Formats: sequence, C-alpha cells, structure tokens
Amino acid sequence: MRRLPKRRIIGWIAVALSIAVTCIWAFWGIVETFHEGWYYDSWLLDVGMMLLQYLSPMLLFVGVTLVAIRWPRVGSCLHVLLAVSIAWFFRGASNAAVLLLMLPLLGIGALYWFGRPRPRRLALALTVGLPLLVLVASGAGPAVRVSQRLDDGRLGARVVHGNGVDLVWAPDGPGWPRAGGDWHEAQLACACLSEDGLTLAPEAQNIWRLPTVDDAVRSMARHGLNSGGVWDADAAVASYETKPDKESPLWNVHSQVIYWWTATEVDAARAYVIVYDGKVWQREKDHGPAYLGFRCVKEP
Repeated sequence: MRRLPKRRIIGWIAVALSIAVTCIWAFWGIVETFHEGWYYDSWLLDVGMMLLQYLSPMLLFVGVTLVAIRWPRVGSCLHVLLAVSIAWFFRGASNAAVLLLMLPLLGIGALYWFGRPRPRRLALALTVGLPLLVLVASGAGPAVRVSQRLDDGRLGARVVHGNGVDLVWAPDGPGWPRAGGDWHEAQLACACLSEDGLTLAPEAQNIWRLPTVDDAVRSMARHGLNSGGVWDADAAVASYETKPDKESPLWNVHSQVIYWWTATEVDAARAYVIVYDGKVWQREKDHGPAYLGFRCVKEP
C-alpha cells in the first residue's frame, strides 16, 4: 500500500480533533437549549437565544475549522487568536481551567499549520455534516418534549393535590417571581407574603413558607397528572413513576426559572433545590442566579 504523506495525516488528525470538539459543543448546546432555554412566548426569540447563547460555540468552531481546511495557515492563526480570546475572557478563572481550554486550541492550530487534509471536499462535508447529525439526534427528543408541555396560562394561586400532600402554591408575583434569588431572600419573601400572595408586608406574616423537599417532590406532575414522586431523605434521592416537566400548574413555562429553593437545609451553608424535571441538588444558600427561584406555599 502507498503510504499517505505526513502532511495529509497531520491534516486529518487536525480535522478529526476539530470535529470531535464541534460535536461536543453541538451536543451541549442543543441539550441546554431545551433544558434551560426555549421559554419565550416568541418563536423567533427562542431561536435567537438558541443560536446566540447555546449554539454559538459550535457555529464559531465550525467556521474556524472550515477556514483552516480551506486556508490552513489562516485557520491556524485563527485558532491561536481564539485561544488568546479565551484566556482573556476567563482571566479570572484558575490557570488550570484556562490551560485546559487554550492548549487544545493551540495544538489543533499547530496541526493545521503543518497539515493538509485531502480530499478537502470530504473534510469540509464531515465538518458540517457530523455536528448537524449530533444536533438532530440529541435534540429531537427534547424538542418534542418541550413542544408538548402543558400550559394553561393560569398564574394565580393554585391548590395542588399531590400524593399525600395538598398545598396552595403562591400566585405570580413576589411569592413566585420570574427571576432568581438566594435562599435567604426566598425565606424572607415567603415569611412577609400577604394572605392573597400579591404583596410583601414590611414585617413577617408567617402565612406562607418555602416548600420542603418532600412537599415539592410529591407535588411534581406531568401533563396534568401527579408524577408519583417519593423523597428518600436518607439517600437524598427523589424517584418518580412518571418523569415530571416544566408545566402547569406548578411551573411557568415562559419563565427562565428552572430550579426552586426548598426549605430543607443540608447544613448551615447549603439547602436543597428541586429542578422542574424532579431532580434534587444541594446548593450554597448564598447562590442566587436568575434561573434559581422559588414558589411559596401554604396550607389550604
């Protein structure tokens, strides 16, 4: 057999590494799109968020790879520029984390400088086709799930009958905000919430409270039916007969909030949060991103 030229081998190694990185970004981007994204009323805004926030790393790397295949030296320089940009963007992070991002880019850039993948058309086709295949394969299921979410449009106070738990869940407003906050803010808001759940009093009323993990797990539902959740406090694991989703009556389909604080504490610094799909995690009480909110409850 005729041996392949070294430059061709090096070029295909570079292409293979680029495609691997691009496919990882494609998988992450499309999964996160339908996990924490896709909550706007407008389809155009949802698509815009998907492209700009979740798929932009994949699209950027596809573009850089296509340039590197067509013009290797230019593409090599773009990899170096991308590595420098990442170092600047993550300048506050640990050196080890920055190096883990920079070194692969610099290495792939060096491979393109010396390598020449041939046939070039095949390399271009694989660079575009394989990430698209990952997008379709990874995103089809989540896209169908999101499209079938139950949204009755009712955002007032709701009585939710769980498996052994009956609670009134606060209406849209200070007891059920559309943006996040930390655990202490959530506790204070529930304590000061008025009887109708629409305003905050200047001092504690102690009518409403945060739900416990057990309350939340037992109340989770999908398509209007209780999910049969059970909270194992010893193992700190929630199990369900049917996997819940971000749907009415508990969740606001058009809110960015996908986690709720619970009243159940892990220790002095941490408390449990519940995800709309029923998973339960530990989080620092001072942690308060926009997607981590709460919904107060009271006895009916």
